[in-house]
Amino acid sequence: MRDKGKKEKTVKKHEIDMVNGPILKKMLVFALPLMLSSIMQMLFNATDIVVLGQFVGDHSLAAVGSTSSLINLLTNLFIGLSVGANVLVGKYFGGRKMQQLNEAIHTAVTISAASGVLLAVIGFVAAEPILRLMQTPDNLVGLAALYMRVLFLGMPSMMLYNFGSAILRAKGDTKRPLFFLLAAGVTNVVLDLVFVIVFNMSVAGVAAATAIAQTLSAVLVIRCLLREEEGFRLSFRKLGVHKEHFASILRVGLPSGFQGVLFSISNVVVQASINSFGDVTMAGSAAASNLENFVYFGMNAFYQSAISFTSQNVGAFRYDRVQPIMIRSVACAAVTGLVMGNIAFLFGNTLLGIYTSSPEVIAEGMKRMAVICTTYALCGMMDTMVGVMRGLGYSIVPMIVSLVGACGLRLLWLATIFQIERFHTITVVYLSYPVTWFITLVAHCVCYVLIMKHIKKELPNESLLGERQSA
Repeated sequence: MRDKGKKEKTVKKHEIDMVNGPILKKMLVFALPLMLSSIMQMLFNATDIVVLGQFVGDHSLAAVGSTSSLINLLTNLFIGLSVGANVLVGKYFGGRKMQQLNEAIHTAVTISAASGVLLAVIGFVAAEPILRLMQTPDNLVGLAALYMRVLFLGMPSMMLYNFGSAILRAKGDTKRPLFFLLAAGVTNVVLDLVFVIVFNMSVAGVAAATAIAQTLSAVLVIRCLLREEEGFRLSFRKLGVHKEHFASILRVGLPSGFQGVLFSISNVVVQASINSFGDVTMAGSAAASNLENFVYFGMNAFYQSAISFTSQNVGAFRYDRVQPIMIRSVACAAVTGLVMGNIAFLFGNTLLGIYTSSPEVIAEGMKRMAVICTTYALCGMMDTMVGVMRGLGYSIVPMIVSLVGACGLRLLWLATIFQIERFHTITVVYLSYPVTWFITLVAHCVCYVLIMKHIKKELPNESLLGERQSA
């Protein structure tokens, strides 16, 4: 029998013991800094939009806004691999397998650097051709492509930070990445103002500011890993790819990344539909989408919590704690989405006014927020169910369900219902989101039940379920 008091005392300063003791309290301790980090990151990134809207104009605002779905398309595959790294590191850490843990960390960091360089090349070369395929208006293509090319120079740094912070999250450390992001964010804001107002660099200025800030965050997280103890310590001499760990990261991370890519493709199609309504609708959608991201990343903290808590408990063979982890993480995501989403909608006119002074743009933004923000909790619940299944080591099943349920149905909606003349409105485009979120959430719940039944059948004996404790 485990001595819980002794176990808690051995937990180091930046770690959370996810396999013993109360779940909800520790989940909130884990998630709140992560939520603040994500919201802070969005706040600093929103500076790009605000500075352009206020000091340059709606033309530049629309140009930058039109790139978001494309940027996500190009980056989601590799960011998905960081999920695989998180699950693998969490599993080894939960099982206290320090040698495998250290090899997995060096493999993950090597992958992050290589993928960042590859992204920089792809983004620089493919920016303009893909923007034209998205039906981006001719008067916006040049500015949008310039923004993307400068921004993608910072992709190696972005990947290093994402993988590095995923490694730290695997042991429960979400506070230090928050501090690193704070330093980078302040840098981003200052450089935005200097490059745009002082040097009149427009979209190139905000992109350069973001790239520099990402480099700072990458330096800080790598410096942190170089100073870690035991299995978490990074050494440049040990960088390389261990085949078995690389395969494990791909097994969980590749479906996650592939899902993100196809989700982005569907969002690119949605963005193309939005683009067909003109510059004003594009600008309103861009501003509203930026506000929605605050809500999304607030909920996403519990998706990340579900992955880390589940993977650690799987590594420690504490399958009895998976169900309580699922219930608490999904409930927290739902409450976060309901509260933050509806507050954003209620104060939508004021918040959109931060981005633009145009009444027409604000009105268009409110059309989007009325549909997305009020129903965003469905998206958070859907994603968190996926996080639990990925923490269990099942990544292909939720990927397929998400692609069919959210991606496929969304494209079907745009190809059928949206094409009917009476339904050919921007609101019908936005409705494709909550409808597909709900259907996919129900399907994920069914899959989770089936997966847990399969796991219980596969366990060799009940002793592997560990000591039941109140959560």
